[in-house]
Amino acid sequence: MNKYRSESITVFLVRFIFVLVAAGLGVQLIRTEGIRDQPVLILWLVFSGVMLAALMTITIDVMFKYKRLDIITAIYFGLIIGLFLTYILRLALVSVLPEQTAIGQVAGLIFGMCICYGCISVLMQTKDDFRFIIPYVEFSREIKGARPYILDTSAVIDGRIADLVATHVFDSQLVMPRFVINELQAIADSSDRLRRMRGRRGLDILNALRSNQEVDLKIHDHESTEWANQPVDIKLVFLAKKLDGKIVTNDYNLNKVAKLHDVLIVNLNDIANALKPQFLPGETIDVKVIKLGEESGQGIAYLEDGTMIVIEGGQDYINQTVHITVTSVLQTSAGRMVFAKVA
Repeated sequence: MNKYRSESITVFLVRFIFVLVAAGLGVQLIRTEGIRDQPVLILWLVFSGVMLAALMTITIDVMFKYKRLDIITAIYFGLIIGLFLTYILRLALVSVLPEQTAIGQVAGLIFGMCICYGCISVLMQTKDDFRFIIPYVEFSREIKGARPYILDTSAVIDGRIADLVATHVFDSQLVMPRFVINELQAIADSSDRLRRMRGRRGLDILNALRSNQEVDLKIHDHESTEWANQPVDIKLVFLAKKLDGKIVTNDYNLNKVAKLHDVLIVNLNDIANALKPQFLPGETIDVKVIKLGEESGQGIAYLEDGTMIVIEGGQDYINQTVHITVTSVLQTSAGRMVFAKVA
């Protein structure tokens, strides 16, 4: 929160200085030769006009809070290129239509307007595809570590990502795409109660990550036009390839799709399974038998991480803590199962 407050104070100071500069320019303007001899009312109108222009500029800046830097720079450089080409064209038209004539001036303005629009339009539509041949500069935030981690909807809803981030396992920047946030919002607004609760939990997890000053979380707003009609999973894959990042998820289907596109995946379920304790046949542990097993004489117990233990001869020890010996371990797609017998 201190970081955002500091940024707000800095922006306020910049706007305050801008108003002071505008006031200074207004005073300088009414002191120039040709204007200072005008009536006082005219001088006040000139000064008020300068201040009004400054206040309108600040108002427009405040109204558009979320500004896309790539669009701003595309307009900026497109305008520069358009003005340069207009200047070249006006030099070529001097011999045909002298600039001093009204037709020459109007033709120059029309051509300049069309060229500037064309340059800005081309840059905005092709800045992601032809950046290598366009004199276009992209300002991007420096990314920590080797590759950023791109968060999937399922990873945020799951909730375990916040605990993993708190352990400092992720040493690179976390990237949250805008289209994933939109999907979370749609889930949170669902008519189904369970989906609505899951969506709201995902939004709470995201807000917790953003408010944590130790977490480098970036909201990625840009979305290429070719992604417009693609599902969220495909958008995530394309974004990961563009940013050379890794997708954090626990979605089985997304895992398969990403592997087809050679995109690295960090699967939360795989991490959870890797952190579960390993058991070897012959090891002994103490567990509490919870319920009967599917076969006669069996009892079922669970470890703290959810691993199920099938105990031969555990039927007579329901709701009791017993000492068991591990006989075998079975790893399935659903998780790990441990088979044991009463020691």
